[in-house]
This record gives sequence, C-alpha cells and structure tokens, in this order.
Amino acid sequence: MRAFDFAPLLRSSVGFENLNRLVDFATRGEGDAYPPYNIEKLGEGAYRISMAVAGFGQDELDLTVQENVLIVTGRAQEGPETAERQFLHRGIAKRAFERRFQLADTIKVTGAGYEHGLLNIDLVREVPEHKKPRKIEIGGSDSSPAPVIEGSSREAA
Repeated sequence: MRAFDFAPLLRSSVGFENLNRLVDFATRGEGDAYPPYNIEKLGEGAYRISMAVAGFGQDELDLTVQENVLIVTGRAQEGPETAERQFLHRGIAKRAFERRFQLADTIKVTGAGYEHGLLNIDLVREVPEHKKPRKIEIGGSDSSPAPVIEGSSREAA
C-alpha cells in the first residue's frame, strides 16, 4: 500500500487552513523546493510569506496576482563580472524560479518588501460585509407578555 504525503501541497495555500483544501494540486511540481519560504500568521487575518532569495535584486523579482494565484518569479541575470570569475565550488544557488501560492477568495496582497535577502509579502483576509455574521432582531408585539411557566425541576422529573 502506498502512502501519500499532502503536506507539501497544503503549505503553499494561504487562507485555507481551516478547510485544508488541495486547490493547488494540478499546478504543483515534484522538485519545487527552491527558493525556500515560510508562511506565518501575524495576527487575526494577517499573514506574511517570506522567501529566501539571496543574490537576487529587486529588479530581478516579479510579483503577480492572477485569479487568486500569487505568482513570484525570479529571473537570474548573470552579469559580466560573474562570467570572468572562476568558482572552485558554487553552493549559493541563483537560478530562475517561479513559485505559485493559491490564495483564498478573501485573501488580498497588501504589500511586499525586500530586505537582507528575504522577500516579504504581506497578506490580509478581507471578509466582505455580506459574508460577515450579523445579528437579527426578533420582532413581535409587546402587548402580550411571554408566558411564564412556574414549578421546580423536581416536579418536571
């Protein structure tokens, strides 16, 4: 019997933690661990995706939201100074990538920043007014008081 681990599929979905839905299944690849990222919950309805993109400049990174999918793209641009260098070991990866995050309908990207090799993408859950719970007042005539039942719990048993 074969066991399937869906944890890698769930971790790139923001806003679905209560539903554990696998909406992103068809767009996932097997070897997509680059670049590494974290998804953190900052507060009630606030999230941050942090991606380790050391070596990339801001002009080499692109963020796009299309049909509830956040697409982060990195274009590796090797300068002429890199071509002249001779590496004995090259362990710092800088390759082109595309990372997709499936967003819930209520999740909106509010901003992004790049600092110390980390790309931080801020998200917020915006629930529309028509989806928020609302209190319904019960109307009736005030002229007839509600019936009062008298007795003790021992008599009812």
